[in-house]
Amino acid sequence: MKETTVPIYLIAGFLESGKTSFLGFTLEQEYFQVDGKTLLIVCEEGEEEYDRATLAMYNTVVEVIESEEEFTTEKLYTLDMKHKPERVAIEYNGMWLVSRLREMKLPSGWGIEQHIVVADASTFQVYIQNMKSLFMDMVKGADMVIFNRSSMDLPLANFRRSIKVSNPSCEVIFENETGEIDDIFKDEMPFDVDAPVIEIPPEDYGIWFVDATDHPEKYDGKEIHFTARVRRPPVGMRRNEFVPGRTAMTCCADDTTFLGYICEYDKAVQLKNGQWIDLKAHIRVEERPEYRGEEGVVLIADSIRPCAPLADEMVYFN
Repeated sequence: MKETTVPIYLIAGFLESGKTSFLGFTLEQEYFQVDGKTLLIVCEEGEEEYDRATLAMYNTVVEVIESEEEFTTEKLYTLDMKHKPERVAIEYNGMWLVSRLREMKLPSGWGIEQHIVVADASTFQVYIQNMKSLFMDMVKGADMVIFNRSSMDLPLANFRRSIKVSNPSCEVIFENETGEIDDIFKDEMPFDVDAPVIEIPPEDYGIWFVDATDHPEKYDGKEIHFTARVRRPPVGMRRNEFVPGRTAMTCCADDTTFLGYICEYDKAVQLKNGQWIDLKAHIRVEERPEYRGEEGVVLIADSIRPCAPLADEMVYFN
């Protein structure tokens, strides 16, 4: 991979989600200051505007690209030659596919350093119902999603799960008028985490998967029982390993992902891809390359028996 010498800080989100306020505040912070010029590319102008005089104090120049047709490799090369920036911040248009930017050829040295999505929690349900595929495209590959204007009377836990199904490693933050909201999952697990055997009903598999991804230490040493399908990748998996899991829809019927954890089982090679099983296992938390070198759940099978398929195969998060 080519070395990134001009980092791109990509801020995505729908109109009036708070992108401008977030970027304006960030660009003024001491920790964000660098020698050299910052190029701010604005692809969508809402009611909030940048204070150009303030940005100039921090050696930040602004370029506006109003149409998707104008947002081309050639245009970015022109801006690179014109400004020779040390870094680039992009306030991306919420109606443009982020995947298009990721697939573009960029000027020499340019590379996405951080990808943040900003969302208005108070209007999120409307957007996710009507523009789900656009939003999920924003979220894929994002390092962080920030929900502003949050309140505890909104289904924040469901918002978080909808992000995690598309991008399990993404950090999700909720902010209200006074700061960050913590513990949105407090007392909300629909199963007993302290039971001798944690029983995961089929309808709650997605909730458990997200919680175990975020808080694997909560389940370390516990025994768990659930229904799953078998997946054995053709390469990269040991003979005594497989992945039990379920399929979740990310934005449409043609865009799904399989959610599961590595399971150690001495008869793994005898299992058939796609078969349904009833699984009891102990949980161990350890670092695995499959989890990007981070700690995650590893299942140690206690018992496995074939079972009938579930009536509804898909995973849900509410």
